[in-house]
Amino acid sequence: MRLNKYIASCGVCSRREADQLIIDEQVTVNGQIATFAMDVTDADTVLVKGRPIRIKKKRVYAFYKPIGVTCSKKDEHAERVISDVVMFPEHVTYAGRLDRDSEGLMIMTNDGDLIDQMMRSSAGHEKEYVVRVHQEITPDFLNTLRGGMHLTKLDVDTRPCKVEQKDEKCFHIILTQGFNRQIRRMCGQLGYQVTNIKRIRVVNIELGELRPGEWREVTGDELHELYRRVRKNPKPRRFFK
Repeated sequence: MRLNKYIASCGVCSRREADQLIIDEQVTVNGQIATFAMDVTDADTVLVKGRPIRIKKKRVYAFYKPIGVTCSKKDEHAERVISDVVMFPEHVTYAGRLDRDSEGLMIMTNDGDLIDQMMRSSAGHEKEYVVRVHQEITPDFLNTLRGGMHLTKLDVDTRPCKVEQKDEKCFHIILTQGFNRQIRRMCGQLGYQVTNIKRIRVVNIELGELRPGEWREVTGDELHELYRRVRKNPKPRRFFK
């Protein structure tokens, strides 16, 4: 197995982050500084930052991130991070973050390959949100969101998406991208202030009955379907219930 994939499969980090560890000479194989071209097996001794690693059983968890919790430990201004809220049975990383002021479903896993596949914007994996805004929604607002728009501050174009109004100030939206604070930027550019965002689905995994701070392990058919969709990236089969 290629070294960066091996490191990711051990749950240390994603492949991209593994590449940086190799560049920084933080990885050794059988006592030698590692290089990109290396292939390794379980018979090799691989150390990352001086610590031995081994491939672990892949685990995937659905976690309800509460409002006010920051995903990244690297944010020095964060008042609370995920590890302040919950301790998982093993080291896991998120496959797609939520900003501090948003809540809802996050996929947590020790499978670096899964994280890489889910984080590729080009793959178009679905993420569904419930969004509430400060004023009454108009048809023009919804149609602009559906058709895709140019985000001036990021200088990027959003893809067309599925949007369905739920009440006068609330709508569901399904995105296949993950630009920084994308929903807030889309709404703000159209003169709407977001008062709440809750993510309720990622690919086929749903938030369900989880409460803020709770988690459950994804197993069985649900887990197999997640891997099937992420690897094959089929066309979406449904939008809203």
